[in-house]
Amino acid sequence: MSDLIAKSAIDRRLAEIITPAIEGLGFELVRVRLMGGKTRVLQIMADRPDGGIGVDECGDISTAVSAVLDVEDPIEENYVLEVSSPGIDRPLTRLKDFEMWKGWEARVETSELIDGRRRFKGTLAGVEGDEVLITIQESGEELTIGLNFDWLSDAKLILTDELISEMLRQKKVAEPQDGQFDEIEEIDGDEDADPTPETKH
Repeated sequence: MSDLIAKSAIDRRLAEIITPAIEGLGFELVRVRLMGGKTRVLQIMADRPDGGIGVDECGDISTAVSAVLDVEDPIEENYVLEVSSPGIDRPLTRLKDFEMWKGWEARVETSELIDGRRRFKGTLAGVEGDEVLITIQESGEELTIGLNFDWLSDAKLILTDELISEMLRQKKVAEPQDGQFDEIEEIDGDEDADPTPETKH
């Protein structure tokens, strides 16, 4: 599993636990992050293999994932579970994402310096083998470079009017609601707690 999907050791452990439940519903895990703070937040992004996921489907995933996490109990502290679609300016975490979003602008970061830089902004040009191709501006000219997928530490689409229009046209995601997540569920360790996720609109 790539670091783009699950970065830390606990993220990778969580991904191993929840992936079968998500795939069992016909979806794919896009990214999982356990974030710190006063109350820890477990953020899960999922999508259909061909793109497009709704609020009700996020609720189904939340219910299934909660059941698995209750059994495995990998997180000792109280936490909030957030299940969402990848959004419009989605993270690119799988090699196929770079082919799927070919022709769209993206920001890509690498874990090591490549020709003196780690950050690349340009137009995705698909994939070739295990390399991500991106067309960047170099000295006023367009240059297509290949970055080994394993070198990537972060990658996401750039939010543009064109991208918003395309995503809404395809009806793959709902209009963004000021960063709201599709699903939020409180996990407090109380066995009598209502397992039904709260849907935020």
